[in-house]
Amino acid sequence: MSRSFPDGFLWGASTAAHQIEGNNLNNDWWQLEHTAANHGVQFSGDAVDSYHRYQEDMRLLADAGFNAYRFSIEWSRIEPSPGRFSRAELAHYRGMIDTALGLGLTPVVTLHHFTHPIWFGERGAWLGDGAVDAFCRYAEHACTILDGVEWVCTINEPNIVAVNHGQQRRLAEGKEYQFVGALPDPEIGQALIAAHRAAAPLVRAATGAKVGWTVANQALLPAPGCESKHAEVRHIWEDMYLEPVRNDDFVGVQSYTSQLVDDNGVVPHPDHPDNTIMGWAYRPDALGIAVRQTRDVVGDVPIVVTENGIATPDDSRRIAYTEGALTALHEAISEGADVRGYLHWSLLDNFEWGRWEPTFGLVTVDRETFERRPKPSLHWLGQIAQANALTS
Repeated sequence: MSRSFPDGFLWGASTAAHQIEGNNLNNDWWQLEHTAANHGVQFSGDAVDSYHRYQEDMRLLADAGFNAYRFSIEWSRIEPSPGRFSRAELAHYRGMIDTALGLGLTPVVTLHHFTHPIWFGERGAWLGDGAVDAFCRYAEHACTILDGVEWVCTINEPNIVAVNHGQQRRLAEGKEYQFVGALPDPEIGQALIAAHRAAAPLVRAATGAKVGWTVANQALLPAPGCESKHAEVRHIWEDMYLEPVRNDDFVGVQSYTSQLVDDNGVVPHPDHPDNTIMGWAYRPDALGIAVRQTRDVVGDVPIVVTENGIATPDDSRRIAYTEGALTALHEAISEGADVRGYLHWSLLDNFEWGRWEPTFGLVTVDRETFERRPKPSLHWLGQIAQANALTS
């Protein structure tokens, strides 16, 4: 039985600059990797050298039958010091856009994917004076290279940014780092919302692109009798970041697993042999939950699945997970959800924000030689993309 997806559906994979480029010497994550109190964070180093090999990476995607590629541009490269912009780096990212377009890949460009210039952090980051103006200034310069780009994400997963920077704020205040159970810092969250609301219309006016941002959806479900606490936690985690997109052109849904909420809050994933390398529960159905919940908050704003995947060394398990996720997504679309695309996380095994062990990629990379080796999942998902349908 064939289960078709809407005409013009985007099929692709996603990456983030710091995770694949290598040697982003001027951003806050590189700084964290090289500090004494880095909480066991590993070094990104050369990453997988996609800065020099992006043409090969995109060609793998296009040759497999995909029609879209989501990637981020690195603020710290483009604006290495305040108000001074690199024409060479802007030209580099324009080259990436041209390569994607030349290969028939729709570029989905993210302006901020977890990293910012060190100078921005030294000024207080998102809570510093002039943070919104600084982000808008960067966005305006980024727009000079976005001709022909139809989809732009301002900020990736602002709720996770608010978690990460909230924990750094706790450390600065002499409090302990919360490794489990941390919630987004609401003050940082509001600053990110302000930055998005200011930058989105600037980008839209300058480029004519569809503009939105992406939210990490936890697919939270209430334990019996805990509906009130569930609503409270879900607002802190997600709804606060979904409500601002009601006037946007789209919203990105990013989903990996599902968790219960009881009267104490989010229930940690219990140990289980099916858990992923990340320690997350194996829940391919989470994508359908996430899309429905997002639709309930944003109304008729179009949705793009901008990340979904599984950290596993077993590629057959990746295929099974992704088939389950796409089945759940198709069901949500059949119920009326306006979903415009599915972008798998990730194209490449990469530096997974402090660890090299989690492997999410459709392509493995030899970190010594940088040789790319496509996994069977790349071909499998590419066939679905070409058919624009689940056929099994």
